[in-house]
Amino acid sequence: MASSASTSTPTAAPHEPDTPERALPARSLAVVRIVLGWVFLWAFLDKTFGLGYPTAEGHGWADGASPTEGFLASRDGSFGELFRSMSDQPWSGWLFMGGLAGLGIALTLGIGLRVAAILGPVLMVTMWMSMLPLDSNPIVDVHIFYAVAMVALAVANAGDRWGLGRWWQDLGPVRRFPILR
Repeated sequence: MASSASTSTPTAAPHEPDTPERALPARSLAVVRIVLGWVFLWAFLDKTFGLGYPTAEGHGWADGASPTEGFLASRDGSFGELFRSMSDQPWSGWLFMGGLAGLGIALTLGIGLRVAAILGPVLMVTMWMSMLPLDSNPIVDVHIFYAVAMVALAVANAGDRWGLGRWWQDLGPVRRFPILR
């Protein structure tokens, strides 16, 4: 008969690391998730308030500046015309800033990682497309890495370790609509 320590309760997630060999990878993924989340949260805060990293003081979204104008207006690559036409459009600013905030919150807290694994890569691939052709590597840049990382974090249930993933999954709307996990 198996000991009670090795059996899991019906509420315990089957992917929870229970051995030292499995705990280290889970902790490592949690660190990657939190750090990546902070990348997006910081970009949101800097673009919102013009903190000077790289958005100049007084040029934040809260100051009336467009969060997309500078970047999109300077696009001249393969899809330059398309992205220049989006610059300084209110809808593009709201979508971009919502994406940064949403990804930052989801990744940092470990909630909604399935949604982040879908919408995050859409944002990242769009930004990647706006930069084509790439200067240093013709295929992969940081945007592609971030997209792949978001998918991997969701697949690995990385929100369960040092995050609110388990609590989130127990919420009624999330249980009803599993895509929200």
